[in-house]
Amino acid sequence: MPEARAEEARAQMLELFPQGFEEIDGEGGGIELVAYTDAGGEERLWQLFGGARGVDVEEGWEERWRAFHRPVRVGELWIGPPWETPDAGAVPIVIDPGRAFGTGSHPTTRLCLELIAELPRGSLLDVGCGSGVLAIAAAKLGFGPVAGLDVEEPAIEATLANAAANEVVVDARLANAADGQLPAADVTVANISLADVELLQPDSERLVTSGYLVSERPTIAGYAIAARRQAEGWAADLHEREKV
Repeated sequence: MPEARAEEARAQMLELFPQGFEEIDGEGGGIELVAYTDAGGEERLWQLFGGARGVDVEEGWEERWRAFHRPVRVGELWIGPPWETPDAGAVPIVIDPGRAFGTGSHPTTRLCLELIAELPRGSLLDVGCGSGVLAIAAAKLGFGPVAGLDVEEPAIEATLANAAANEVVVDARLANAADGQLPAADVTVANISLADVELLQPDSERLVTSGYLVSERPTIAGYAIAARRQAEGWAADLHEREKV
């Protein structure tokens, strides 16, 4: 596929294959994204991209996915998989990439963390918590109590397991954030799609959102954008409650 579509395609692939995929430079430019999967996975690729090519793979492919998951640094935070060694002096956050979407490597996750790190500490709600990386990072940074919501049971299981592995407490619950007003918190963070962000009814003084492109700007009733961060074509915004 052309490089212009690469970032969006990577995000879609990560949702389909949270255990990892491989990126290869394509002939004549562009990139090729490779997932090690079965017939069902190949069918999902067809539905998402309108085409896919299947080939047999050589021995040892089971471990090649690990190369995709590399540690990242966001300020004092080190975020990486269990088989990597945290940087000396960093605050480590170890995330199992095989459990649910969200390992810390995507630009939207890093942008959210940059904004969260600058906020006054207090209670925090992570909407669409996925693997729990944002909630766990917030707890490590001194926020509390920290809670997470997600519509997927595997995400709740992953958040609870990853929180326990990182020795922090996150109250993760199964819930649809679009069903009504969200639980009260000093800060609400939502790294989800633009359409879902605009459905939120937060009860927070501050709201951190991402999951959309730089060309997109969410509108949330009762809030105004106070700061924006950008990276690799993605954006994250800090919203503050408007004074009445």
